[in-house]
Amino acid sequence: MREQLSSIQSLVDNVSKVVVGKDETIRLIIASLLSRGHVLLEDKPGVGKTMLARALARSVDCGFKRIQCTPDLLPADVTGYFDPRSREFRAGPVFTNILLADELNRATPRTQSALLEAMGEGQVSIEGETYLLPDPFIVIATQNPVEHRGVNDLPEAQLDRFQVLLTPGYPSEADEKKILMNRQVRDPLLDLSPVMDINQLRDLIALVPKVVMSESLVDYVIHLVRATRTSPLLYVGASPRCAIQLMQLSRAHALVENRSYVVPDDVKRLAAHVLPHRVLPNTTSSETMNTTEWKQEIVKRLIDETRPPMS
Repeated sequence: MREQLSSIQSLVDNVSKVVVGKDETIRLIIASLLSRGHVLLEDKPGVGKTMLARALARSVDCGFKRIQCTPDLLPADVTGYFDPRSREFRAGPVFTNILLADELNRATPRTQSALLEAMGEGQVSIEGETYLLPDPFIVIATQNPVEHRGVNDLPEAQLDRFQVLLTPGYPSEADEKKILMNRQVRDPLLDLSPVMDINQLRDLIALVPKVVMSESLVDYVIHLVRATRTSPLLYVGASPRCAIQLMQLSRAHALVENRSYVVPDDVKRLAAHVLPHRVLPNTTSSETMNTTEWKQEIVKRLIDETRPPMS
């Protein structure tokens, strides 16, 4: 097990060669990968969202496909289609291990919905036939903030399938200088080699259910999720799926932190990334009341008000 855990750190270190100063974000994405979750990266253009997803995909020797989402992208361009002439199924890019959906909210709602079954059940249904996706399967999607032009809000059902929403943010001045220095000759992503194969990844995924999580911490997860349903600040709270994913992510995060057990701080830290995109505030006429930043602020208040267990 020690060797398997060291491979997680190797994965973190490898991605960090390209994505500078974002170790916490990298660890969260890897934890989501190990718990079979899907990741939504939301931030301003040019802060490295796509680079982060590509660096992770290059670091694991497994299937990788990228979809550049545009308004003219069709559902069949994502899932594939049944060719009536050859009477064969033509698999779309969704049939892979890591799928990068770049600028997901630039696709139409109809095309966005093509990912619902794939993300929720690991399969797609075409012309009455069901096709299983490779195992593991994870979607890493990027989106620009909803206040930008030419974007479509992701529906609640789509958002609920993303385990975490991460906002990488701008780098520090020192990190930005390092980024520029690293790119004076060539893109460092081109020199990135895999440090893990698909079988090693599956072995790590199999360790997640073995991580110990006490009943008191399960209760803590439930209290946090239910707090979003009773808060007067929120119109819609988090779903039972959210509670399951927060529990699973907490166990995977413990592995990433080189532990075989979950501590209260795991749940508390992760709730700030698992809950906000699943809630809807009691909005006023102001559009700013429904931004990611406002949702994060409400969730932070609820986390602070919910007492964690002593151990």
